[in-house]
Amino acid sequence: MTAPIHPPVTVVGIGADGWPGLPETSRAALLDAESVLGGARQLALLPDSCTAERVPWPAPLRPAVPGLLAERAGRRIAVLASGDPMFYGIGRTLTETVGAAALRILPHPSSVAYACARLGRPVEDTEVVTLVGRPADRLAAALHDGRGLLVLSAGADTPAQVAALLTDRGFGPSRMTVLEQLGGEAESAHEGVAQEWDHAPGDPLNVIAITCVRAPGALRLGAVPGLPDEAYEHDGQLTKRHVRAATLAALAPAPGETLWDIGGGSGSIAVEWLRTHPSCRAYSVERHPERAARIERNAARLGVPGLAVVHGAAPDALAELPSPDAVFIGGGLTVPGLLDACWEALAPGGRLVANTVTLESEALLTTWYRRHGGDLTKLSVAHAVPVGGFTGWRQSMPVTQWSVVRNENRVEER
Repeated sequence: MTAPIHPPVTVVGIGADGWPGLPETSRAALLDAESVLGGARQLALLPDSCTAERVPWPAPLRPAVPGLLAERAGRRIAVLASGDPMFYGIGRTLTETVGAAALRILPHPSSVAYACARLGRPVEDTEVVTLVGRPADRLAAALHDGRGLLVLSAGADTPAQVAALLTDRGFGPSRMTVLEQLGGEAESAHEGVAQEWDHAPGDPLNVIAITCVRAPGALRLGAVPGLPDEAYEHDGQLTKRHVRAATLAALAPAPGETLWDIGGGSGSIAVEWLRTHPSCRAYSVERHPERAARIERNAARLGVPGLAVVHGAAPDALAELPSPDAVFIGGGLTVPGLLDACWEALAPGGRLVANTVTLESEALLTTWYRRHGGDLTKLSVAHAVPVGGFTGWRQSMPVTQWSVVRNENRVEER
């Protein structure tokens, strides 16, 4: 963070209605400014009476912000933002760069506020997914039958991309409404069904409203860990559904936390960790190139393309990773130094969960359980299957699971 700027930078939210839609306070700030920074589209909305230097944002924007502000230190600076600067806007970048005390923020109604007003939807009941500078695959994690969504569009082509994704993920019957130039004189709306979407690209300034409708026969994906095994592409290296649900419960993800998933296999543990909250992060460590590529495909399809796949073998591949809040070991337990490296990486309060089906690894987990405590559990799952004309139980291989919270106050056995 740079040193505070004096006078404060005034951040002015502006909508598609431009100068006429601004309150007097915002107009006065822009008329008084010596330099106005903003996107080319936003700067074009200013009248000639604004005589300040107009500085369009370069690309990439974020690295350039400190230098642009430092060059104008001591001047009266205004920054134009789309709608509410603190809602997926430039306000966050500025706050992280110069600090909240160096800013004076004058928000305008956001596109979400306008869209909910037009559609009659309560804002608090509407989930918002932004695709601005983000892959469209992330929308998949928000798709649930009957759910109302708002998608912040990246441009004129986004509605067609969203329609294609909905159709591919089993939500082709979903209703879409594309709202363009919200709040401006050219405001318009286009409606249709995702699987039949044939509208030509329109205005790049648009928001997409979706009413999710799952297609008949499409796989149902719930909002909690334990997705159907059929949701994953795999080669047999998959933590099965019931064990996966128990594993995520032991890992106990919370917003903003980071997971190391070691021996990723199909990536199911990391994928479902990320699906619990959009602010979670995960690193899946996998040494087999084919499986690493498969993890990336599973993550994209299930709506968490931000999963970082680390190609390499643990523990060496762990050296450069950010510190974890939780570690899952699904393979390689007997690799020399692996458990030690994972344990040392955890801060007090960090969680470690390890699963195994072999006696050798179970013996190792028993030793660590005696040393550090926690819970040592045997998970056994059986499924009903036909036995001639009757039905019987088929037992899956039992899984030994050790889960523990690191506590520096514990006296460890030697």
